[in-house]
Amino acid sequence: MPSNDARNLLHTAVPTAAVGVVAVAVSGAVAGGKGAIGAVVGVALAILYMGIGLYVLQWTAKTLPQLFQAMGLMLYVAQLLLLMIFLAVFKGTSLFSARAFAFSLVAATVVWMAAQARAHMKSKIFYVEPDSEKNDRSEKTGSSS
Repeated sequence: MPSNDARNLLHTAVPTAAVGVVAVAVSGAVAGGKGAIGAVVGVALAILYMGIGLYVLQWTAKTLPQLFQAMGLMLYVAQLLLLMIFLAVFKGTSLFSARAFAFSLVAATVVWMAAQARAHMKSKIFYVEPDSEKNDRSEKTGSSS
């Protein structure tokens, strides 16, 4: 993973994890142990889905830029379908609090998206790839190699 991609991941995952810690503490205080477990599951699911999505989109942007928008839409649909499958499997579970899970999942997702937007706005991305020194020399001398 290039350093810019790792930096963006760091700038999005750290605030999300911090909100996750707060969500676990609040859920544990309000709903007990099952609330804390629900919050952990919700935040972990949000970080996992959003992190994989960020990686896939960065890979697509570098290797297949013409498919970037389509991949973004497909990824969004895939994330929703995976979440629906997860919810169907754990429907009516007594392993964790469903409310704590839902609130922490939404909070972590919103924080991830806001942090990702902020990291993107703060990053300095070239509009055009700068030419290498070799290309500069060949243009000045008029040679093609």
